[in-house]
Amino acid sequence: MATATTSPRVVPCGAATCHRALLEKERDGRQTICAPCVHIIGVWLGEIPRQIIVLEGSRERETTGAGTGGRAAIRTAPLPGRPDVLNLLGPAAWGDSIRDPYGDSRDDHGGPLPIAGVLIPWVRIVCDERRWDPPADLTPQSLAELLAAPRVLDYASRRAWAGDMRDELHEMMRTIRSVTRLRPQRRPVPQPCPRCDSLTLVETDHQLYVDCLTCESMYTRDELALAARITVASLEADVV
Repeated sequence: MATATTSPRVVPCGAATCHRALLEKERDGRQTICAPCVHIIGVWLGEIPRQIIVLEGSRERETTGAGTGGRAAIRTAPLPGRPDVLNLLGPAAWGDSIRDPYGDSRDDHGGPLPIAGVLIPWVRIVCDERRWDPPADLTPQSLAELLAAPRVLDYASRRAWAGDMRDELHEMMRTIRSVTRLRPQRRPVPQPCPRCDSLTLVETDHQLYVDCLTCESMYTRDELALAARITVASLEADVV
């Protein structure tokens, strides 16, 4: 008499911007988002100080001009600051309640939320739940540094709100990069994808995982090296 078999339980990653399912070890560890999402959150948070430097240098609208005929150029009144940059660099208070329950990521003036305004609610919820002290200052750099700490990322990955955090930070980084034009470089990997066999693997600066643009699988470099050795061994066996 045949016995019924049960298929492995499929639990999707809690982030709406991720299409992967949680692995068994992630489910056993009570994670609500997958390990690649935890990693990319750390990458984004580590990128913020570099992005802030570019934003600080982009506060003012630039104008060019030079004198002609040996005369000095006429100085004009400075142009107003760039509103997109000023919005991103704007202040935010610890007690502000600025997250829009309807998913609007813009402030009352129609611009993007300040970076600090996006990060503070997540720092606050972690500090409240764990009874940890908040950073001494509320600069984006200090807020990002706290959230990127391994113990904080490990804790956050197991909370029901981890997917929302990942989605908000994803939108924030898209906004920042659209302003600064400072994006990690992507390079093709000359190896077929172990899952779909397409030649669309890419690696991105500072990221642990190599992405397949066709099937959206992600691999560590060790996993790709193992797949390459298996392929070579299989080809050699066919020859023999």
